[in-house]
Amino acid sequence: MGKDRFKRLEFAVNVLITGAAGFLGSHIVDRCLTHGDKVKVIVRKSSDLTYLKTLGDKIEFIIGDLTDPTAVFKATDAIDILYHSAGRVTDYGTYADFHSANCLATHNLLEAARASHVKRFVFVSSPSIFADTSDHLNMDESAPYPRRFANYYAETKALSEQEVLKANSPGLVTCSLRPRGVWGPRDRSGFMPKLMASIAKGKLRNLAPGKRVLVSLCHVENIAEACLAAAVSPNVARQAYFITDPEPIVLWDFLDEVAKLFDLPPVRGSINPLLLKVLIEAIEVLWKIPALKAKRSPPVSRYAAGLLTQHATYSIAKAQQDFGYKPVITTRQGLSELKVWTDSIGGIEAVLRHVS
Repeated sequence: MGKDRFKRLEFAVNVLITGAAGFLGSHIVDRCLTHGDKVKVIVRKSSDLTYLKTLGDKIEFIIGDLTDPTAVFKATDAIDILYHSAGRVTDYGTYADFHSANCLATHNLLEAARASHVKRFVFVSSPSIFADTSDHLNMDESAPYPRRFANYYAETKALSEQEVLKANSPGLVTCSLRPRGVWGPRDRSGFMPKLMASIAKGKLRNLAPGKRVLVSLCHVENIAEACLAAAVSPNVARQAYFITDPEPIVLWDFLDEVAKLFDLPPVRGSINPLLLKVLIEAIEVLWKIPALKAKRSPPVSRYAAGLLTQHATYSIAKAQQDFGYKPVITTRQGLSELKVWTDSIGGIEAVLRHVS
């Protein structure tokens, strides 16, 4: 019976996508529509539906919050596959904020998925759950969860992932995908536009002078492709997978290339690592003040600095073996695609206008 179910899932099915109004979620919507799936999305009243509305009647909208069990149960009705990409990804807020948006939302979706007899639950997690002060080179899925997490985002993502994997059963196959540094067209608030804004303002300095920082990134079309591939594989039950572009990049060389591509000034100057450490320690003490921690991003944090100073590359061998993951976009193609999209919306100024 199991094999028959997997065969049926290879054809067009009914899918629910969370986070569809956002960057990654909208690309999962595109990929599912291309596949011929019947797409339903659950979005809040406050969501920006500008892009989704261009798709006309190709998708069904459920207006509701993922923390509302009634709305979530309504959304999962008659669904075969659930793609859960929604979550709180900012670097400020209370633990309650993160727990509600990440853990409670995921719990509600799992409960509703079981009640509605959803067949597959694909969760989008993040390698950030492993963030610390050390280099990670070619990390694979054998790495255990850390004893301490870098921030509330990492902690609640890890807790959500663990609940998703534990929920795996004969009736509901669950898996988790961990894309690293998602980037690409339609991103207006992620790490890439934020770095581009810092470069444009002349504020970015090389935080790792003399070090060839190797990192993995993941183009948004690659993780969307991975989501659909995992959803039909018979080998993913209760498994987590790192998902990246086909090759790592040298971070600061890549940023220089981005600056040149978009006619931004080159990154000039650097910050002494010891001075940076002292600065971060001072800011982290200050950001223990609840009013600051809950409402504003720190100008720099240990977590953010680590993204720019530490090696962070991840093996995709397990994803390749278990569900045939194959990146569809290279870094070079991705940059070209990003330039075309940026030009189509009015140039780099239009992108930076949305960056806070």
